[in-house]
Amino acid sequence: MLMALSIPSCTNFTKFATAKKEKFSLVKSRSCRIVSCQVQCSTSSPNISSDHKNIVRRSANYDPPIWSYDYIQALSSKYLEKSYSKQHHMLKEEVKLMLGKVENHLHQLELANVLQRLGLFYHFKDDMKRILDDIYKSIIDGNHTWKNLCSTALEFRLLRPHGYDVSTEVFKRFHNEMDNLKSYNTSDIEGMLSLYEASYLSIEGETFLDEARDFTRKHLKEFVEDQNKKENEMILQHESYFAEFAKLDFNILQATLQEDLKQASSWWKDSGLGELSFARNRLMENFFWNVGIAWMPHFGYHRRMQTTVFALITTIDDVYDVHGTLEELELFTDVVDRWDSNAMDKLPDYMKTCFLALGDVVDEIAFNSLKEQGFHSTPYLKKQWAGLCKSYLIEAKWYHNGYTPTLQEYIDNAWISIGASLIMFHAYLFVSNPITREALDCLEDNHNIIRWSAMIHELKAGDVAKSMQCYMNEVSGASEKDAHAHVWSLVNKTWKKMNKDRATSSPFCETFTEVAVNFARMALCMYQNGDGHTVQDPKTKNLILSLVIEPIPVTHG
Repeated sequence: MLMALSIPSCTNFTKFATAKKEKFSLVKSRSCRIVSCQVQCSTSSPNISSDHKNIVRRSANYDPPIWSYDYIQALSSKYLEKSYSKQHHMLKEEVKLMLGKVENHLHQLELANVLQRLGLFYHFKDDMKRILDDIYKSIIDGNHTWKNLCSTALEFRLLRPHGYDVSTEVFKRFHNEMDNLKSYNTSDIEGMLSLYEASYLSIEGETFLDEARDFTRKHLKEFVEDQNKKENEMILQHESYFAEFAKLDFNILQATLQEDLKQASSWWKDSGLGELSFARNRLMENFFWNVGIAWMPHFGYHRRMQTTVFALITTIDDVYDVHGTLEELELFTDVVDRWDSNAMDKLPDYMKTCFLALGDVVDEIAFNSLKEQGFHSTPYLKKQWAGLCKSYLIEAKWYHNGYTPTLQEYIDNAWISIGASLIMFHAYLFVSNPITREALDCLEDNHNIIRWSAMIHELKAGDVAKSMQCYMNEVSGASEKDAHAHVWSLVNKTWKKMNKDRATSSPFCETFTEVAVNFARMALCMYQNGDGHTVQDPKTKNLILSLVIEPIPVTHG
């Protein structure tokens, strides 16, 4: 949609919700938090030795959460009632009948596009696969040629993400556009929009799509307001039950999300992590991340447990970045690395709270993976958390020693410290069945799909300012503008690598691969213009309200 011109398409669920609210907001990097930290004195835990009674600690002065526990627990939705479930089932059957009747390839393509935009694609996976198989077969057999760029780009955009081997050769029939984009008819807004969206699926070497993105972005920006109105009207011009089904489906799903959120909120309160005044209390934001990463209703376990993982990462990150002394951080890292509960007695109280919460979450995840799949995940989980803490300790030592790493040194550590490899390992346990040895080996070796997702998160979202600082320190005479351009070029190259690897055969299921891609997409959503994870700005608040709190008005019921 044109409301997100500056970024690759986000999840369908997020797309549909943003159609009724404002576009994505942006965020500040983690390094900005650290630079702005104000030093203040605080007394240490009673367990710290007498030599450390008065320790100078940094403080980021984070604002308290705007989403209280009581507010979250009071959420309720009428869309959990059986009457809405019955109506939903009836509308779904009507759409399914319609899908079976459409035989024209162009109409099938347009229908698949509408279902994907409205976030309804997952209800009709078998039907959609049949449609896409038919269209792809017709391409291979040379039995069809679209008459316009819009249909061709749409075909490319629908087929490639679903693993079909479709190349940019499909665009070669538009010779004038290929040879000289400047001669293209810029009044063809739908064609340019379709090509613009398709350009984000490019891989290395597809220069036409790079040129097409720059060209179409320039002209589409001139039509943003009119096109947003036109596109929303275009969606709603379909049969009324399409629009009603999409609205009702969204509201029922939102009611499910609220129940997931309540459970995660109860865990957060019981864990004691919210009582650590130095750390970010961002339970809602952590949950919001996981709505974007895995939004479909059957991913409730993923959302609930991954929210606890995100919350632990956020808190432990603040332990290393803000509150802990180097001596304490080395001790905590050693305790996590050895997973030694006996050594926990040496930790200050705030670190004991973190380690106990971490142990409880690991135990629950390990129990469920053993119960559901007979897989003993505890050693893997311990190793992942130890690796994260070690990467945090490296950054803490850089800070305390006044050392500025090279950009490559920074990236080599930061793509781990951002937590992506740990998050993706947990995600694999949550969404994959069966768990395989081959996939586990790839996870431990940090398969490319994980590496690229992590690098996009860190370069564009997590610490742009720090990345630029490293680059300017390393490259003599480099300006801030040069550093920004360099970081952006790395982001674009990494997206191309991810596009290639997501379509390449791997030991991972399609669901897990999509989760990895969505993680990178949500980083762009959360950090587009600032730190939407930490700074509770109005735009992020409104987006959360749209997705999690406020239902869409429906005609019936």
